[in-house]
Formats: sequence, C-alpha cells, structure tokens
Amino acid sequence: MSHTMEGMIPKVRKAVFPAAGLGTRFLPATKAQPKEMLPLVDKPLIQYGVEEVIHSGIQNIIIVTGRGKSAIEDHFDVSFELEHLLESRGQKDLLASVRGVSDMIDIAYVRQKEALGLGHAVLRAKDLVGPEPFAVVLSDDVIDAEIPCMRQLLDVYEFFGASVVALMEVPKDRISAYGVVDAEPVAHNGAKDRLYRICNMVEKPKAEDAPSNLAIIGRYVLTPEIFTSIEAVQPGSGGEIQLTDGLKHLLRNRPIYGYKFEGTRYDAGDKLGFLKATVEFALKRYDLGGPFREYLRGMKF
Repeated sequence: MSHTMEGMIPKVRKAVFPAAGLGTRFLPATKAQPKEMLPLVDKPLIQYGVEEVIHSGIQNIIIVTGRGKSAIEDHFDVSFELEHLLESRGQKDLLASVRGVSDMIDIAYVRQKEALGLGHAVLRAKDLVGPEPFAVVLSDDVIDAEIPCMRQLLDVYEFFGASVVALMEVPKDRISAYGVVDAEPVAHNGAKDRLYRICNMVEKPKAEDAPSNLAIIGRYVLTPEIFTSIEAVQPGSGGEIQLTDGLKHLLRNRPIYGYKFEGTRYDAGDKLGFLKATVEFALKRYDLGGPFREYLRGMKF
C-alpha cells in the first residue's frame, strides 16, 4: 500500500490494555491489588502505558479487567475528596499530577471473567473496539523511548495499513519465554534493520528451535480481522487462547510487520526487571536522581 492510498488507511483511535492476569509472580503484593497498580517510583505500571499511548495520539482506552481490579478504575477516575484536600492545602503540583490522569483520556472497561490468555482478553474488547484498527499495550513491558514505542509502530501502520508488532533482540538463553518471529528485513525510511515482514511465529520455542533472536513484546497495532482469527483458533494448554496463535492465523491472508523499536524495554512483570526499572527510572528523575545516585555510590557491596 503506497502513500497515495494513505487517505484510505483508517486511523487508530483506541488502545486495549489487558489487565486481568492474576499477577502470581508478585504475590503477596498482588493478593488484593492488580499488578498493574504496582508503583514504579510513584506511578502505577499501567499509567506508563497509558501515557505512552496518549503521547502517541490515542485518546480512547479500553481496559480489560478481572476480579479485584476496581483499583485501576478508581485510579483513572476523578477523586473529589483528594482534589479538594490538595486544593485547600495549596498543593498545586500534586493536584495537577492527580488531575492530569483523569483529564487526559476516555476510558471504558470490560471484564474478562477468567484469565484465559491474551488472545481471549483482546477478544473481550471486540464490541468496544468495533470494526477498526486498534493498539494493544501490555503494561508489564515498560518502554523508555524518545519517540514513544507505540508512535513508532503507528508510523509503520500508517504507511502499510497492516498489523505491526514490536520486536526486540533477546539473548538465546531467554528466548524460550517469548513469541519469536521468523521474518525478513524490509528497507523502510532509509533504515535496513528495523522493519521486518513476518513469515511465521512460534510461541515459547526451545532455544535450539527458535527461528531467530527477535521476540515479540507487549506492543501491537492490529487490524480488526484479528478478532475473526482469534475466534478461529483452538485454545491451547490450560484452555488459554494465545494472541500469537491468532496472529499466525491472520498471517495466512494478511501481511504482518514487525518493528524493532528504538528505546529500552523493562520487563516489569518479572521481579528483577521490576527492580531494575525502579532504579533506572529513579535515577532519571530530576528530583531524585542526584541524591539516589549518591546513596547508591555509598553502598557497600
């Protein structure tokens, strides 16, 4: 699809955030609150993803929630008592940071009653998304990038009018934790090593069977045909419906691209990744970076 067709490529207006997982890796912290609400420095994980899509030009957000997820809804809602208190104390900065979240966006919620996999979670958003392209963000993957990762994917989508997944290189010993692509590089915008056309994908392959070192991470731009594909695939182990299987089905009659995004990704769904992200984000903060760096320097290892 060339630039002359550009007017015909529908705009991505909605982003889906699957947030119904049980967060077992972070128990007991996630017993009564969703892992998406665990704070990185002073913002809950999911807010980093929400801000990323806002900065990428998407204003409508659909959060797929599960049991005990009302904390997410409350977080993005207006809190009159808190705002009144901050206002009466003249704490303008705090007030702005609290209000900023609920002002920025339009959020809808849909329940996923059982955690039946990522494909199933995306399918739950079908009626709210409707027959249009949409983004998917997994808030476990926190991405620090100059141009928001989602914006990078949208640029590719707007050029080709096809689904795009975010890719990153993963070392051999970690590759079995990911969906891995078999893909060929495509020249795009003068770069030869960022854009790929996907030929096949394998969910969690053994290291020796992996078709490449390029793994799919939690950012997707999907065309609406994906819903039909997810509905067509059989549930895998534990009755879960995998998004990768839906994408493989879609690949039979639609192209899918992979984009090796620019930026740093932190796997905040993993304890060590979460700790690393906390340290790096704290060091970047103008108000905390200096004193925190001093503290770390003085530590005895």
